[in-house]
Amino acid sequence: MLAGMTALRPGGRTAPTLESVAALAGVSRATAGRVLAGSPNVGQQAREAVLAAADELSYVTNRAARSLMTRRSDSIAFVVAESEERFFADPYFALVLRGAHTTVAEHDVQLVFTVLAGEKDRERFERFARGGHLDGVIFVSLHGDDPLPGRLQAAGIPVILAGRPFAATSTIPYVSADNVGGARSAVRLLVDKGRRRLATITGPMDMTPSIDRLAGYEAELAAHDLRSYGVAEGDFSMAGGRDAMAQLLAGDVALDGLFVANDLMALGALQVLAESGHRVPQDVAVVGFDDSPLGASARPAITSVRQPIIAMGQALAGRLLAGIDSGEPQEPVVMGTEIVLRDSA
Repeated sequence: MLAGMTALRPGGRTAPTLESVAALAGVSRATAGRVLAGSPNVGQQAREAVLAAADELSYVTNRAARSLMTRRSDSIAFVVAESEERFFADPYFALVLRGAHTTVAEHDVQLVFTVLAGEKDRERFERFARGGHLDGVIFVSLHGDDPLPGRLQAAGIPVILAGRPFAATSTIPYVSADNVGGARSAVRLLVDKGRRRLATITGPMDMTPSIDRLAGYEAELAAHDLRSYGVAEGDFSMAGGRDAMAQLLAGDVALDGLFVANDLMALGALQVLAESGHRVPQDVAVVGFDDSPLGASARPAITSVRQPIIAMGQALAGRLLAGIDSGEPQEPVVMGTEIVLRDSA
């Protein structure tokens, strides 16, 4: 039975309808429907009146019937394009997911979480999304010019990316931190502390945050008329940070400053520096990126570029839901960063 039609409760009592909620609230049926569907495009007074009326009448939305009428599933997906090992090892992902879930919960929408670790996962997810089970998709940690978001967008499924798209011609909306500016502030801090022989450990260079953080590192060095004493590519993992730090030290250069593109790799770098007899920050000052809880608890605690990870997750979900509701493409969002001073620099 569709929402709005008369139904009987056990005992023969008539169940409340959408029309009865609207009448009690003093609004139109369409307005009541938008409020109960979680739409943000309703005035606060009308929203409160509808919710109070629904509560008074003990009205429960018939989600299946609403889906038939609106052609929506009331579900969006949070997709991480990494292995499960990477997802569970890096606190970044859980914090983005936490932010997205906070926003989604406020709109009475279900959040579907999935990890795309291989091609079979990707094929299965694409079939699921195209089958009408999702209203939109948040993609996190994409590598290269991944075609999946574009294919879903072309199929009429709204998508949004965490991070700038790899292809400059992409029209897919995104939410990102100011990776260039954050990296520049890290290098500026090292230079202000008297460091002149700087190196960097990047993330994977098929990811735009890595590309932008390297660009910021190089731009700030150039602004101080300094050259780089080494660039080693990591993979955003602790083991990757260890390997990259060992590579830099093998160059037999007396580094005195290091910018690392995330805190997990900075943790690995600290281990190698300690094992090789380098004191931090006395011999080598280290600045990471993310302001990870793991970095804050390290010894020495890692000075880091804070990106607002939870707020980014909230913005990802909020912008996606707004696009689903309006049918209009959303503008990109770039969020500011700040330095958090600790013991490593």
